[in-house]
Amino acid sequence: MSVFTRSQAEREAQLLPELAELTAHHRASSEGYDRILTSLGIAPNAPFATIADLPWLPVRMFKTHDLKSIPDDEVFKTLTSSGTTGAGASRIYLDKDAAGAQTKQLGATLQEVLGGERLPMLMVDTIGIIKNRRSFSARGAGVLGMANFGRKHTYVLDENDQPDVEAVKKFLAEYGDKPFLIFGFTFMVWLYLYEVARDHGLDLSNGILIHSGGWKKLIDRAVDNTEFRRRFKEDTGLTRIHNYYGMIEQIGTVFLEGPSGNSLYCPDFADVVIRDPETWQEQPVGKPGVIEVVSTLPRSYPGHVLLTEDLGVYNGIDDGDWPGKHFSVLGRLPKAEARGCSDTFSGAAA
Repeated sequence: MSVFTRSQAEREAQLLPELAELTAHHRASSEGYDRILTSLGIAPNAPFATIADLPWLPVRMFKTHDLKSIPDDEVFKTLTSSGTTGAGASRIYLDKDAAGAQTKQLGATLQEVLGGERLPMLMVDTIGIIKNRRSFSARGAGVLGMANFGRKHTYVLDENDQPDVEAVKKFLAEYGDKPFLIFGFTFMVWLYLYEVARDHGLDLSNGILIHSGGWKKLIDRAVDNTEFRRRFKEDTGLTRIHNYYGMIEQIGTVFLEGPSGNSLYCPDFADVVIRDPETWQEQPVGKPGVIEVVSTLPRSYPGHVLLTEDLGVYNGIDDGDWPGKHFSVLGRLPKAEARGCSDTFSGAAA
């Protein structure tokens, strides 16, 4: 069952009451959140006419404040982001219900492009990334989380972070004639899958690639999303490529690239608001601003309406591959803290 079905009007009508209820729930359950809203002059019974009227928290708040809406004894899992500088890591608290919901909804979102079966999977990473749990990074968490959606996992890199060409050839010989899943962070996919496949004439035409992590490492190679897709298609036969945008502060919610590329879409339980960085009003289509991400999933902590540190732009509304707003991420805000995540990979070839 698809989670990309709601027009923008339907989304507004369905999500606004849920999000208003969530705001009240978090206010009643989190003293810190209540203090923040009170200091902003937002009354407990304040009405919200649109999703864009809901109060947002800067995503950075989770680095500096302990915000949770569950008692300490109900914390089932604490997630930390990979903050490498500045205020440190975000801390996200999940109870059992929240942990189950985020896994279920991530699965429902990815099922849109993967289908219902778990596919054989190429991981564009090293198995070492998930072996050392004590220094578990956001990259490791991403790899482990995505591993749930595949089977017969083969790692593209050996334990010395070098491409294991024979392992990839063996995987393709065994599974390459039917659909298979590929996952990795964007620049690693380019360096260690695209370049290896091109140089060794590997056929990836039955693959479905899910990737994330931004483009800044590929700027010096003159590779943007369009070029990435074009070169994969021409040199390896791979055409089913889906970037996604998400963050640990809104775990389980990912904004997925549609089949035709270059636009990210909101699943039915989420939305996006692009705000003018001076007036904080919502921007029209085509005008860049700060990305706010909205989701009904966060119930164990007040992460349902978050202002990110990324710039984005609406590409259109109800006129793309799937209904609702579709948008692009343009990069980090100037002076925003450099995100750790995949860019901490030490083996990246220059």
